[in-house]
Amino acid sequence: MRLDKFLKISRLIKRRTVAKEVASQGRVYINNQAVKASHDLKVGDEIMIQFGNKKLTIRVESLQEQIRKDETSRLYTVLKEEKIESESF
Repeated sequence: MRLDKFLKISRLIKRRTVAKEVASQGRVYINNQAVKASHDLKVGDEIMIQFGNKKLTIRVESLQEQIRKDETSRLYTVLKEEKIESESF
């Protein structure tokens, strides 16, 4: 499954076009490598996403084309959630 589609289905990012933009800006890493939105995911991949002042690291547990909203947490496990300190000048 494509990265952008997984991010939308898992509801980590609300829209697929936004997921594509985030990946093209170099803010998504899979197994410590920057990737494009078209990258094929596999079960067990670790995804790090940088949102503004937060980094979220998850592990892909399942790849499903369709899933109910209340079951999306089964698709991934949150490994780490960090705040990024902004430098003030």
